[in-house]
Amino acid sequence: MSDLHELCSGLPLRPLPENRGRWAGVPHAPVRTPGLTPAEEELALRNALRYFPADAHAQLAPEFARELRDFGHVYMYRLCPRRPPRACPIEQYPCRTKAAAAIMHMIMNNLDPEVAQFPQELVTYGGNGQVFSNWAQFRLTMSYLAKMTEEQTLVMYSGHPLGLFPSRPSAPRLVVTNGMVIPNYSSKEEYEKLFALGVTMYGQMTAGSYCYIGPQGIVHGTVLTVLNAARRYLAVEDLAGKVFVTSGLGGMSGAQAKAAVIVGCVGVIAEVDKAALDKRHKQGWLMEVTDSLDRCIERLREARSKKEVLSLGYHGNVVALWERLAHILATTGELLVDLGSDQTSCHNPFRGGYYPVQLGFEEAQSLMASDPASFRSLVQESLRRQVTAINRLARDGCFFWDYGNAFLLEARRAGADVGKTGAGKTDFRYPSYVQDIMGDIFSQGFGPFRWVCTSGDPRDLAVTDRLAATVLEEAIAGGGPASTRLQYKDNLRWIREAAKHQLVVGSQARILYSDQKGRVAIAVAINDAIRSGEIKAPVVLSRDHHDVSGTDSPFRETSNIYDGSAFCADMAVQNFVGDAFRGATWVALHNGGGVGWGEVINGGFGLVLDGTAEAEQKARMMLSWDVSNGVARRCWSGNRKAHETIRRTMEDDSRLEVTLPHEVADDGVIRRALRP
Repeated sequence: MSDLHELCSGLPLRPLPENRGRWAGVPHAPVRTPGLTPAEEELALRNALRYFPADAHAQLAPEFARELRDFGHVYMYRLCPRRPPRACPIEQYPCRTKAAAAIMHMIMNNLDPEVAQFPQELVTYGGNGQVFSNWAQFRLTMSYLAKMTEEQTLVMYSGHPLGLFPSRPSAPRLVVTNGMVIPNYSSKEEYEKLFALGVTMYGQMTAGSYCYIGPQGIVHGTVLTVLNAARRYLAVEDLAGKVFVTSGLGGMSGAQAKAAVIVGCVGVIAEVDKAALDKRHKQGWLMEVTDSLDRCIERLREARSKKEVLSLGYHGNVVALWERLAHILATTGELLVDLGSDQTSCHNPFRGGYYPVQLGFEEAQSLMASDPASFRSLVQESLRRQVTAINRLARDGCFFWDYGNAFLLEARRAGADVGKTGAGKTDFRYPSYVQDIMGDIFSQGFGPFRWVCTSGDPRDLAVTDRLAATVLEEAIAGGGPASTRLQYKDNLRWIREAAKHQLVVGSQARILYSDQKGRVAIAVAINDAIRSGEIKAPVVLSRDHHDVSGTDSPFRETSNIYDGSAFCADMAVQNFVGDAFRGATWVALHNGGGVGWGEVINGGFGLVLDGTAEAEQKARMMLSWDVSNGVARRCWSGNRKAHETIRRTMEDDSRLEVTLPHEVADDGVIRRALRP
């Protein structure tokens, strides 16, 4: 408790806390190379010192200058908490409102070393997904939340707490924007400078909106992706003996190992960073590890032939693995892989998101900082080699998909052979997993709905699991389209088995994919349980921004939009605004997320259920909009499943009236009209 009061008391100034430097025993973010001019370095230092009174500048200026030059950013390590942040039960936070305490709980969870990828650099996942830009922002935000009332809203500008402003009790308590840079200046190169200056930041999706729940979120998404990929590509429901090869064991990608076990296949995941691999092995998410490529292939063969469930971590570069698999196929005719993908942080390929096969991990990190141009060249060569190997395997029946991490986009930019005849801007030789596997799910309104029990009590989470399972059972019994019932059944299986797989890392959280009806019904059931005392404390509802209407991303979430609007971001902005006035406790709007800076706009929310009638009303109103907005947009782009879904929704709610498109014009009509 004393630690929390200290964290919520603002900046510690007189005296300044001791500078303990970087924490030992935790991974740290790669060194950034923003390429600032001397004048820009001065500006970055002035910007950092603005948080402190003049009598502290002489002491802090040299220290911040060293951080800027040594690490490429001023993180303000001196202001790190004495003990690493961890989410506490909600009643322990010194706040005046439940909403503020819930937000604090979520922020602390995002920065928990068990959850965050680079906790001392305030990076939750994805290599550069920031919660804040520096530790002064963290402390100031906590102090504002501690004093905030129901008639104030906290405004966040890219990690910077602008302040508390008068508001209404029905308004959001928090409004977050990250990376809202004018489009012509929203390049990756410009971002590095702007971040070093301390004026913007990349919030990923749920890092900068304080809604990350650990890798469980992507575990479930990966389970559904692999299940649906097997149905689509292999025409099987049983994945026993099927081999899934991929890469990445970080904050998001680490979920792939656990997902492979849940679906019952052989999962082989390559990872160059031994710390990340060891973390997943220690957590029990990886069953076995090896740094021998020969042993990796031997173990893969053995598990495949015995139809053994296995998650095998290969400590090495995935390019070497793909090339070995291609060599075996070329020399023996033996195809050892059925499904393949990649979950490296390719949205950030030249600053630690993707490591070239030509160098070891430490050597690559050194070159990244000392010679960025050479590092970039090696990365692009490595991407070309990886695609060449995948192409060889795909010709003989391996099915590969892009996991929405910008892998194929960056491969194309590197000159790899990923094109296809007659392709548009968003099309490649291999589909995006949204485009080809998950797109129909989004069109039916299904997406990653989640909740966090702020009591921190696993017994509360067990109650929510039971309530959610009941809602799904009733939905299945109620009939409806076969495709909708299939999604309910997949999610019922998930929620029944989730507790067995020890998926909680950090806060007591759960995720499932649900449509509009399901989300509302689960929210109402949880709210009722809080009111009756069956659940002891408020529950935070949220979702991944990667959802039905949260994100406009032409290479992922909206890759199956074919009316020319895939590069338009109206949906995400309308989602953010609409959630705000329909009852969300907080809302967030980001540039970047998943596929990278300048490639996407995404919006998210947090909604606190506290057992009141007002909370139920907000949940019904806001969750309905949060889904139907995206389904309506997909309907207008010509998606037949979305058209059917929005029609059924309109029949259920007389207040909803959507402009529906007429039938698509016949090709002959169009061509005749365009003749000279």
